[in-house]
Amino acid sequence: MRKLILALASATVLAGAANAATVYPIDRATILVGSPFDFKVEFDAVVKPEDVKVTVNGQDYEAVFGKKAEFVAEEKGAEDMVLGSALTLRGLTIATAGDYKVEVTAGSETKSVNWDVYGTATEAKAKNIIFLVADGLSVAHRTGARIMSKGMTEGKANGRLAMDDIPPVAFIGTSSTHSIATDSANTMSAYMTGHKSRVNALGVYADRTPASLDDPKVETIAEALRRTTTKSIGIVTTSEVEDATPAAVVSHTRKRADKEQIVGMLFDVKPDVLFGGGSVYFLGKDTPGSKRKDDKDYIAEFKNAGYALATDKTELAALSGSNQDKLLGLFHTANLDVTLDREFLKKGTVDKLPNQPGLVEMTKVALDKLSKNPEGFFLVVEAASVDKMSHPLDWDRALVETIEFDKAVGVAREFAASNPDTLIVVTGDHTHGVGIIGTVDDEKPGDEMRQKVGTYDEAGFPNYEDKNGDGYPDRIDVSRRLFLSANNGPDHYETFRPKLDGPFVPAVQNEAKEYVANEAYKDVPGAVFVQGNIPKDGDTGVHAVDDIVLQAIGPGSEGFRGYMEQSDVYRVLVDAFALGAPKE
Repeated sequence: MRKLILALASATVLAGAANAATVYPIDRATILVGSPFDFKVEFDAVVKPEDVKVTVNGQDYEAVFGKKAEFVAEEKGAEDMVLGSALTLRGLTIATAGDYKVEVTAGSETKSVNWDVYGTATEAKAKNIIFLVADGLSVAHRTGARIMSKGMTEGKANGRLAMDDIPPVAFIGTSSTHSIATDSANTMSAYMTGHKSRVNALGVYADRTPASLDDPKVETIAEALRRTTTKSIGIVTTSEVEDATPAAVVSHTRKRADKEQIVGMLFDVKPDVLFGGGSVYFLGKDTPGSKRKDDKDYIAEFKNAGYALATDKTELAALSGSNQDKLLGLFHTANLDVTLDREFLKKGTVDKLPNQPGLVEMTKVALDKLSKNPEGFFLVVEAASVDKMSHPLDWDRALVETIEFDKAVGVAREFAASNPDTLIVVTGDHTHGVGIIGTVDDEKPGDEMRQKVGTYDEAGFPNYEDKNGDGYPDRIDVSRRLFLSANNGPDHYETFRPKLDGPFVPAVQNEAKEYVANEAYKDVPGAVFVQGNIPKDGDTGVHAVDDIVLQAIGPGSEGFRGYMEQSDVYRVLVDAFALGAPKE
């Protein structure tokens, strides 16, 4: 028996060694016909070039790919550590749809991957696509936004959100190539390229080298549109325009924090409309507040390229009535203030930047401009702060952001009503671990806030009001309000109340560099200490691995069905535009 166990162990070790090579694109990759991508093989050992054999469907790869890859005898890592040999072929395209089996051998190292190279419809199904994504959007956000905005009587909603009448057609898996958990870079990148990758990566497969800008690239949807059509492209976000989700439309980097370089990538693609925050990455290093390390002035670059600039709500409105067809809107140095602070509480940075537009205003102007193109357009609209307020467990702000997002969905639906050749997609990029537990009722007796939480029949219904009919609650600090809770987070104090002085900061660092409960909330009447369940180097709640809901309506929406990987969504988008149709 002992000999048998040793033999099995030895066989297992040998099998592992025989599969040490890594190939990008990965196994089961889906690749659009004619779409450029980088091919790379990483060997764990240093090998001789004459020992390397790469075949595609049994033929030598050069015969199929049409060019020879670059061989690197010793690929270097940090501190010049030799990682092994590598083979790289940049800008590869495959012109014929079909199944491709790539087999690699070098000594004892072998690897086999299968690719699905696909074409699309020969004629476009949709003229326009509006892709609306609320970062971190979970089912609880939708439910809470509906209750807070519309109210509920006897168990039935008193009104419907704009997104409520768009059919939910698919569950979307969000996991990354290296983990079941993910972030906004990898998730949005999968939507915008058709390739899954690693956490923090945008438009690349994350290879083993430390440099963030040399990883194997895949084409983004913006690049595919520029390569194959004359359609317009728009990006609208409430975050920095260089942030992960908007950046995924155009970018190629292993590190989403390469915001300085991402601005250059935005300029290379030149979306016709680009609205959001993040102006500090557009200005040269000598400009006060700049976060660039060079003298590049990208505001001047965009202006020289024919863009009109808007920096506040008034200038944005002026652009709407102008003849300009290329628009750059930078409305904050960083992320725009959230709706609750910007429109109602006047907190955050509103005292310094009081005239920031919201998502609805930006979306309206973007649609007005993009729709002037007779060939159509692709527009991404992101409600970034659903996620940014869910991380610190600030559920009131997250729900108000969801209401604003829904109003932008309403703008898209109004546009599609008179432009039926428009495909609308509404989704999130990942979820948060949040649920609606019940209500908190200040009228319940006693001083202990925990006892004021109503569950089951004791929950009743919240008493938000919207007397002015704007779709937002007149107040969030009503006497009976929604109680949301996360299934993860750091040590913090639960106050059971909205944070009216500014966004919630649940945890702060101590001298040991661990995140501990922020004692600024300790003495709030009725506050209770909640022990965290994530590592102590985490200061906020984290993303959940749950599937997300995708809704779609319009021509091409029938392509979304059942369970889909995030990378499958890209295939439906490019099919709606027929980006893989044969070209004469």
